[in-house]
Amino acid sequence: MPGKVILGAQWGDEGKGKFIDIFAGKADLVVRSQGGNNAGHTVVANGVKYKLQLIPSGILYPDCTNVIGPGVVVNPKAVLGEIDGLHEKGVSTDKLHIDARCHCILPWHLELDALSEAEKAKDGTAIGTTKKGIGPTYMDKSERSGVRMHDFVDPDRFETVLREACAHKNRVITGVYGGEAIDADAVIAEYREYAERLRPYVCDTSILTWNAVKEGKEVLFEGAQGTLLDLDMGTYPFVTSSHPVAGGCCIGSGVGPTAIDSIMGIFKSYTTRVGEGPFPTELFDETGDYIRNAGGEFGTVTGRPRRTGWFDAVVARYAVRVNGLTEVVINKIDPLRGLPKLKVCVAYKLKNGETVTEFPANFMDLVDCEPVYEEFDGFDEDITNCRSFGELPKTVQDYIRELERIIECPITMLGVGPARDQVMTIK
Repeated sequence: MPGKVILGAQWGDEGKGKFIDIFAGKADLVVRSQGGNNAGHTVVANGVKYKLQLIPSGILYPDCTNVIGPGVVVNPKAVLGEIDGLHEKGVSTDKLHIDARCHCILPWHLELDALSEAEKAKDGTAIGTTKKGIGPTYMDKSERSGVRMHDFVDPDRFETVLREACAHKNRVITGVYGGEAIDADAVIAEYREYAERLRPYVCDTSILTWNAVKEGKEVLFEGAQGTLLDLDMGTYPFVTSSHPVAGGCCIGSGVGPTAIDSIMGIFKSYTTRVGEGPFPTELFDETGDYIRNAGGEFGTVTGRPRRTGWFDAVVARYAVRVNGLTEVVINKIDPLRGLPKLKVCVAYKLKNGETVTEFPANFMDLVDCEPVYEEFDGFDEDITNCRSFGELPKTVQDYIRELERIIECPITMLGVGPARDQVMTIK
């Protein structure tokens, strides 16, 4: 089968965009299957930087069909802003399709997201969301009260569903949080134009995806966020509201697992995360600042500084297992240049004195745990122009070989710089 999944194997922000872009250039169809515009892929193509949030990376290739699958939540205003931005750069969206089952992020979702986070912040339980309305939209989906795209673009249903939803959410906004009610008339007047513009993009994308698979075409399933942010398998409750693991690609695209042939996990050579939650290898010293600045670790969507730490092989082995990874990419090795020693976490020493090598199901065990490190020699050489494994300094080669041994999955590609061509394949 021709299907390939590319996903984040840490807490997101692994630089998936570049590798998705590389494989999208060979794909007939690219599917985004979960999340919303809280995720971001930065792709550099022909010297131009594109910051994609909802639209799949295959959009940069004229012959590639691009699908926003049924598992994605779509902010109509945001996706149109992204479409307009691409048009300004001369990129066509004629081959973009949005599934009719996608749930719509509407103004009350953003308001409820902000109010909920503010309420939780009072007792120190804030999750650190992007306040893009993602969680409240998935809540409506689970509650079976959401507005799906087929209703949103239906001229006969549009006003009815929005007015009913707004009335219901205003009772929550005012009654629970003491917030200000949203003006339904204003929302309907503004969003009617968005519905008109989006209507031509909306269809049953599961048919497009299945037909491409059935015809033996190259299909790329594009992941957002990362494994440790998965609603079930991540560091709950400090997670996203969807399923960034490999299994989520099937549910969120409407095809079965037999459509998938390979699953590629993207790691950075160190670890980062955004928002709250446990992070065993986090660095609070000059080394953490050095990695953050050298790696440009600031959010694509929010601009927030990312928390940084050493590579966590316990997380990596967990990602290999829960995703069924068939291959691994180690990205962004170049920011480690100049560090005398490189550390890899191979186990955790818990507060009770127990040392574990498997990622715990009770993620509270990670609080105040002590990482157990193996240490490797660093490197001072500029590796950004290396295009084969043999060109890398021996210390870097040794580091990669040891990572492969520790995480127990083949490392097939390396990223040595931000540009599309700053990669190498390892056979």
